Amino acid sequence: MFDRTLRLSLTLVAAATLLATGAAGHAADASAPAPAPPAAPAAKPVKTLMVLTPYDIDPSRLLPPPAADGSDAQKAELADLHRIADAVTPERMAQAKWDDDHEDTSLFYETIGGGFDLKTLPATAALMAIVANDTSIGSGAAKKLFARKRPWAVDPTLHTCDPGDKPLTSYPSGHSVVGYSQAFVLAALIPEKAQALQARAADYAFSREVCGSHYRSDTEASHALSAALATLLLTNPALKPKIEAARAELRAAHFTAR
Repeated sequence: MFDRTLRLSLTLVAAATLLATGAAGHAADASAPAPAPPAAPAAKPVKTLMVLTPYDIDPSRLLPPPAADGSDAQKAELADLHRIADAVTPERMAQAKWDDDHEDTSLFYETIGGGFDLKTLPATAALMAIVANDTSIGSGAAKKLFARKRPWAVDPTLHTCDPGDKPLTSYPSGHSVVGYSQAFVLAALIPEKAQALQARAADYAFSREVCGSHYRSDTEASHALSAALATLLLTNPALKPKIEAARAELRAAHFTAR
């Protein structure tokens, strides 16, 4: 009898302990602060012009409008893209995809040769960063003004290397602006390589057609825009010390004798 009473008492004590512990845990849970919501991704920094002015890059002054949707000119350009897609070799497509992934000065490293690398050329790298910044803002302003549909947004049967791109950003080609504008500046710094640099920029621009990302007139607009902006940069008095520093650095590194 005593043993049974003792066991019953111990059971009741254990149950009461469990209930108390559970209640305390629930109370602690209730008083604990709610987990903070995940932080929103940081916004990309807004680019600002470093040398050029808004007037300098105004696309309404520098470029004509592209062909309208449904026009004969647009239909002809779409037919050209289909012909390119039908004839492209695996090797040329691989080159186009490499070009797609390298939207910077590295596209010219092999063309210049001799171990050219901006990592070892700080003065040249500083100059090219300004060129890349201001011409990128220029091409972005033109894309926003003209809001041309990408070829694949008009004709879904076209393959593209960039399915995630915004559809209303075809004119001009941003990649081609990188290629042509940097070719102009590098040709001024390394005139011995001027023709090779221009040829590489033209082939880089053609990669945008191989990728189905742009019409021919998009890359032609990039060529015209780049020529205008690069000329303004190369003749800007504020940029002259950086140009001369880059030229001296390249001469010392034996990339040019001029």
